[in-house]
Amino acid sequence: MKKLLLLSMGFVFLLSSCGKSGAKGELVGAQGKKWYPEKPYGMELIPRGSFIMGKSEEDQAQALNAPTKTVTVTSFYMDDTEITNSEYRQFVDWVKDSITRTKLAILADELGLSPEDGGIGDFAFKDADTTKMSEYDKYMLDNYSGGGPTGYEGRALNRDESLVWDTSEYPDEYYVEVMDKLYIPEAEAYNGQRTIDVTQLVYKYSWMDIEAAARAKGKGSRKDFIKQVELPIYPDTTVWIKDFEYSYNEPMHNDYFWHDAYSDYPVVGVTWDQATAFCNWRTKFKNDDQKGRGKQFVNKFRLPTEAEWEYAARGGIEGGMYPWGGPYVISDTGCYMANFKPQRGDYAADAALYTVEAKSFEPNEFNLYNMAGNVSEWTNSSFDPSTYDFVSTMNPNGGDSSNDRRVIRGGSWKDVAYFLQVSTRDYEYRDSARSYIGFRTVQDYMGEEDSTN
Repeated sequence: MKKLLLLSMGFVFLLSSCGKSGAKGELVGAQGKKWYPEKPYGMELIPRGSFIMGKSEEDQAQALNAPTKTVTVTSFYMDDTEITNSEYRQFVDWVKDSITRTKLAILADELGLSPEDGGIGDFAFKDADTTKMSEYDKYMLDNYSGGGPTGYEGRALNRDESLVWDTSEYPDEYYVEVMDKLYIPEAEAYNGQRTIDVTQLVYKYSWMDIEAAARAKGKGSRKDFIKQVELPIYPDTTVWIKDFEYSYNEPMHNDYFWHDAYSDYPVVGVTWDQATAFCNWRTKFKNDDQKGRGKQFVNKFRLPTEAEWEYAARGGIEGGMYPWGGPYVISDTGCYMANFKPQRGDYAADAALYTVEAKSFEPNEFNLYNMAGNVSEWTNSSFDPSTYDFVSTMNPNGGDSSNDRRVIRGGSWKDVAYFLQVSTRDYEYRDSARSYIGFRTVQDYMGEEDSTN
């Protein structure tokens, strides 16, 4: 018995020694999970480098807001195309799905219904049956839910049950009640079409103003720098009419965003704030999947800085006027190199009247499409004519939260060639939506997966 006790004690000692990761008293660092980064879907790696930012060529417009300056940017990923209607619709559908499930779950909770009752009870909050919850989830429910304006914040939606959109298959009268309120009133429907009330498609998220917190130098608590955002995210389809008076653009207003014929065209009618919300959602959507697979979170998706955009647009060509170099906008074969307005009143000389599909024309040397023309693109940077005089030479960014003017780059289908130049700066107000402004996203680079293993 004594010998058995000694063996047991020795085994416990061995286990406790192994708990030190075999360090043997050496400084080997905290051992975390091995990082296996993945190249983000639909993005290209833009390698770090230095370049001359600004107008090295003649400033024909005499804007005098882009003097040359040598700057350096770190590596990042960038979407190879502008965000398309199809991709933005995925965001809209996710918000619509979440709002619908929330309304169904709230009514089920008010009626005291659970999945065992069927009908709308199938869409009850996941915590409706606490017997299936972990102790952690019970604790979080007791201490952190119900603290918001609705009293239902922090409660998990049931996404396992498929939503029913066919009116003939609604499961009960309570489901009908919820769905009826999601659509526009009958009095506003015409041609037998009753559509979703898009004003209800509001995306809610929070973010932390890291720069403001750092500059506060320890003053204020963490919560003082957390911003809450609630934003309608459906594109403004009326821009096709409002942007151009005395012009017949009703078909674009009616079809451009939702019709499958335009799925691969760049989304427009999106404000800077909506583009930023899309970035937040894309990060959440990806990291929710990462969490479900037990993987580490990825860096956030965001809008590019003005410097990142120009560096990527140049495609590694020093002093180039356009993404393809230049100085001409017509190729050796006599074809236009981008979608823009070549001549006064002539929008169709480049074989396009409005926008074109996101993968049109030849990509630049970084394999990025339409960095000139098609649609202008939102950047993260605020606009100031003298920005280049004061921004850093390392990852420069004219970020000023009090300035509502945001830099747009690249020119669009309705612009002349000057705005297609990689160094040309322009701006629009952050809450403005236009038929000629879209966006693409970037993600900070953290290494690539080792293909040799």
